[in-house]
Amino acid sequence: MEEISVLRQAIDRVDEEILRLLNERARLAKRIGEIKKEKGLPVHVPEREREIFEKLLKLNREKYGGVFPEEALLHVFREIISACLSLEKPLKIAYLGPKATFTHQAALEFFGLSAQYVACGTIKEVFKEVETGRADYGVVPVENTTEGVVNSTLDMFLESELKITGEVVLPINLYLLSSASSLEDVKRVYSQKLALAQAKEWLEKNLPGVQTIEVESTAKACEIALEDERSAAIASESAAYAYHLNILARNIQDNAENFTRFLVIGKKELAPTGRDKTSVLFGVRDEPGALYKALEAFYKEGVNLTKIESRPSRKKAWDYVFFVDLEGHKEEKRVKRALDELSKRALFVKVLGSYPRALEPQ
Repeated sequence: MEEISVLRQAIDRVDEEILRLLNERARLAKRIGEIKKEKGLPVHVPEREREIFEKLLKLNREKYGGVFPEEALLHVFREIISACLSLEKPLKIAYLGPKATFTHQAALEFFGLSAQYVACGTIKEVFKEVETGRADYGVVPVENTTEGVVNSTLDMFLESELKITGEVVLPINLYLLSSASSLEDVKRVYSQKLALAQAKEWLEKNLPGVQTIEVESTAKACEIALEDERSAAIASESAAYAYHLNILARNIQDNAENFTRFLVIGKKELAPTGRDKTSVLFGVRDEPGALYKALEAFYKEGVNLTKIESRPSRKKAWDYVFFVDLEGHKEEKRVKRALDELSKRALFVKVLGSYPRALEPQ
């Protein structure tokens, strides 16, 4: 017990030192904000944030032995940076709402608790909030590993001039939430379309015969479950706390490798960070080999494509455009050469943005 007491006193001293350093960091950030304001410089610099995260992960691994978990390290410093940035100017973030949805969770993961959040009813509204300047950034879902792409997000890039400035890859862990205290009391299960599809096998096995009802969001499902004790919602763990619901079952998704990718959209072009991804939209002529010729430009320059998706152009029947994700920044020589060559072979090319790849803790 004496040793525990001594160790606790040591922890108290460390905590006080952490607090002192946090306040020192806040003072430095505040001064930087004042200088930025005087010189008319942008408040938020995503490239600088990425540099900080990369440096901290490396230090944690190589200098301090990685005792502190990497995922927790990223969360801690995300909140520190978010709080310090709010001393300069709180960021306003639009997202596909309502609150406690996975998109809300992704926005919090990227910008931290100190940003201001605006829930939007549609993906189009998120784009509009950023386009008009009412929000600094927007967060929208773009694809799920089991259910595929979110077409309405891809379609918005056909008409919007906003850029992709970041991405968040979120593991989708689904929970069964209810005001009831046991599975036997549940007669109806509500959730958003994708969530119901992703938990279909679990529901058939554990709640056979129970009615499943599709609603517009997981948050709406939680609202219903809160009012009706014979109903349950499929939603995130954070939704359980936000709506004060009981967790009847955890991790009910059928696929353990269930991830959703979210895009951060804004007006700013980002500088290279060394670990970047570029998204491109292009159209080709309606003739044999047109797509092959277009993609050959990337092959010749050794540029790796990580995704390709086709969508109707909405201009005429059977006319398609292609969305491509590739490794590298548009300012890198090989990527630039590939894009220049693509421009010669395609009807049009629109670079949607070059941005840092999602961080992946080890």
